[in-house]
Amino acid sequence: MAMGSFNSAGAQAPMAEINTTPLIDVMLVLLIIFIITAPLLTHSVNVDLPRASSAPVEHKPTTLQVSIDADGNVSLAGQAVSLSELESRFRDAVGQDPLVEMHLMADRATRYEAVAETMSAARRAGLGKIGFVTQPIAGGR
Repeated sequence: MAMGSFNSAGAQAPMAEINTTPLIDVMLVLLIIFIITAPLLTHSVNVDLPRASSAPVEHKPTTLQVSIDADGNVSLAGQAVSLSELESRFRDAVGQDPLVEMHLMADRATRYEAVAETMSAARRAGLGKIGFVTQPIAGGR
């Protein structure tokens, strides 16, 4: 609310200055709240926890090395396999170890169709983890 003079003869115009008193009041209240709560944040409770010794169980999942050459020929662990036989080999591997991983190495000139068929066969067989193996770029780019 703008405050004017008591002289009613002049035209009453709104005051163009910003009233900073409420802003300062709010900032002072916030400062007091932070001053009070800051020591509470650094307070810690000492708890005497029990001690136990155990060795971590390291279960290294089985990895299937699948490679596809430029002609679309698929090989599993260095042995050539057909796409129809690939899914059954994947199912056997998942039956032996449910956490089996597939590492897929495809030639740069391989058609995407061959890669997609291999990945879908792995998915249908129940393989949950598929990783792509690549070569690093020379020069470190």
